[in-house]
Amino acid sequence: MDSALRKIDDWPVPTASAAVVRADGAVLGTYGATGRRFPLASVTKPLAAYAVLVAVEEGAVELGEPAGPEGATLRHLLAHTSGLAFDEDRVMASPGDRRIYSNAGFEALGDHLAKATDIPFAEYLRQAVLSPLGMSATDLSGSPAKDAVSTVEDLTRFAAELQRPRLLAAQTVREATEVVHPGLRGVLPGFGNQVPNDWGLGFEIRDGKSPHWTGSRSSARTFGHFGQSGTFLWVDPVAGAACTVLTDRDFGPWAVEAWPAFTDAVLAAL
Repeated sequence: MDSALRKIDDWPVPTASAAVVRADGAVLGTYGATGRRFPLASVTKPLAAYAVLVAVEEGAVELGEPAGPEGATLRHLLAHTSGLAFDEDRVMASPGDRRIYSNAGFEALGDHLAKATDIPFAEYLRQAVLSPLGMSATDLSGSPAKDAVSTVEDLTRFAAELQRPRLLAAQTVREATEVVHPGLRGVLPGFGNQVPNDWGLGFEIRDGKSPHWTGSRSSARTFGHFGQSGTFLWVDPVAGAACTVLTDRDFGPWAVEAWPAFTDAVLAAL
């Protein structure tokens, strides 16, 4: 595994940190200073989604209840099918008609949960997810779509949780990482239009997407997220492991080239 992780040496990034973790929490390899904090950008979204799912299991909210634009539900917001535009409170489609990747949708999600629980979303996230998992270096200081800061050490705890849930029922996590509203077209940021553009509830699903930020060896069941700050987290249930990488260089053509080859090397090592 060390040789696979050392491929990061060739990336054009000033600083990076990475880890590969199994479902039982065993860390199979690390790279860089895993305790260093990095902005997560959109890798914030899976954390936010997990907090919402905890609220669903606690009975504070329901996936089918109205939220966001007229006709939309919490499920639509989590699956990027509410019709909201990317980064503004503007409706571009009817709920369920298109997959429109939307920061605004996750901000509406955070507002809805805060009103339903009378707890600020960042605090709910801390109580529901971060503290129980021991993610003490992670916090959210703004948008639930993109403003969390974390470390690889903390994200390995979350990656282990995604593989062997303790905070949620295993069935809930399975449903969150299966396709919601299948067959919809949409744009995967940085990779263009895709048909279908499959997502679960806050998690992007690999399926047969090409091009993609994971590898050619990645199973169709792989799920996760990447962020514009040069970050990613994927879980491959077939491989029985997850990988998280944080960097301090924004996503761009370098990542489109480097990430899939790196993922294939990690999977080959597994």
